[in-house]
Amino acid sequence: MEPRVANKFRLGRKIGSGSFGEIYLGTNIQTNEVVAIKLENVKTKHPQLLYESKLYKMLQGGTGIPNVKWFGIEGDYNVLVMDLLGPSLEDLFNFCRRKLSLKTVLMLADQMLNRIEFVHSKLFLHRDIKPDNFLMGLGQHVNGVYIIDFGLAKKYRDTTTQQHIPYRENKNLTGTARYASMNTHLGIEQSRRDDLESLGYVFMYFLRGSLPWQGLKAGTKKQKYEKICEKKVSTSIEVLCQGYPTEFASYFHYCRALCFDEKPDYAYLRRLFHDLFIREANRQYA
Repeated sequence: MEPRVANKFRLGRKIGSGSFGEIYLGTNIQTNEVVAIKLENVKTKHPQLLYESKLYKMLQGGTGIPNVKWFGIEGDYNVLVMDLLGPSLEDLFNFCRRKLSLKTVLMLADQMLNRIEFVHSKLFLHRDIKPDNFLMGLGQHVNGVYIIDFGLAKKYRDTTTQQHIPYRENKNLTGTARYASMNTHLGIEQSRRDDLESLGYVFMYFLRGSLPWQGLKAGTKKQKYEKICEKKVSTSIEVLCQGYPTEFASYFHYCRALCFDEKPDYAYLRRLFHDLFIREANRQYA
């Protein structure tokens, strides 16, 4: 007897794992549509899937947001059934021998900024911006970039009062240390500016092939985070972006100058990269 979900989906092979739980291939028994099925053990210490499914529901309809087909409990598992998507940008980066061209990064940047702006417009921070959490589409959406994995997302503004979350310090690092903003390392509560700074590190990772604070060895996770933080603090924006168009340094200077509760000018950041893209294209055909 093959495993089934909600008597509607057939469970296939494992295709990956998210920040919480495993992801499987699935098939809608009636329509034969192929889907992704995320499973999380109901006994898990910190269940996330119900929260994540609610978040996807709030974001439904946005460009680059996967559709949720079903959420519920099946046996020992919380189950989230959603659109099957293509490879992650980390996969793509590996396929491309761990270097992406400037043109590719600029095309991705435009879409990634749009996705983050949309999530922020729904009053949420993603808090784990990294290449693994952006996926390419499939079929007619093959060139679309999707944002996934909202297990660590947090509301930054109260819907009723419109109050921004308060500034706090001594917070533990949430997200992935490699792409964490400077303020996140320093224990400051995350806000919109931090998602954008993390995205900047993703751009430089794609262009350079690696970041200066990768591969640092340490005894414990805490010590490793401290080493990454030290290296990040001591690497100036100019050094990080050396040899690449000045727009990348401008992007970081802009993000780091934002106040805690300030609304970023997403259009300005997109324009920065769009104008560079046009200039590069003209240079190629000149």
